Amino acid sequence: MKRINEYKKLFGVEKEIDLKVLKKSYRNLVKEWHPDKFQEGDALQKEAEIQSRKIIDGYHFLVSIAPETKEKNLPEYTETITNAAIADYQHKGLLLEIVFTDGTTYEFFGITKPIYLKMVNAGNLNRFAKRNIYSKYTYRKSKRTLEEAN
Repeated sequence: MKRINEYKKLFGVEKEIDLKVLKKSYRNLVKEWHPDKFQEGDALQKEAEIQSRKIIDGYHFLVSIAPETKEKNLPEYTETITNAAIADYQHKGLLLEIVFTDGTTYEFFGITKPIYLKMVNAGNLNRFAKRNIYSKYTYRKSKRTLEEAN
């Protein structure tokens, strides 16, 4: 959640992510912080390199959780959570990463330690996740695959 809020603040996004507004903000920020804009040896050049990486990462991250993107990818997501089982999972901070048997990986944001512990101690991981995680938390598809998790 911290990461989401940090990126929203960077791009000036208040509530819902609108891809058109996000893209315009992204272009303006890239123009402002592009490393080529600064001369070699300029004190701001190093900061510009860091900022431009942060801007690019933030843009791709926010696009991946935008309502339009989620709606477009909903059939694939529904197929995975309905038909694939949990092959592996990892919890760090408020992020729960679930790798499914079909090879896809999804990240779920805002998963507290008590929720994670309930999932781990549940008699059936898949049933618990279907009832308590999949439809209730912000998620995005990760680039990691089942092979990378193993």
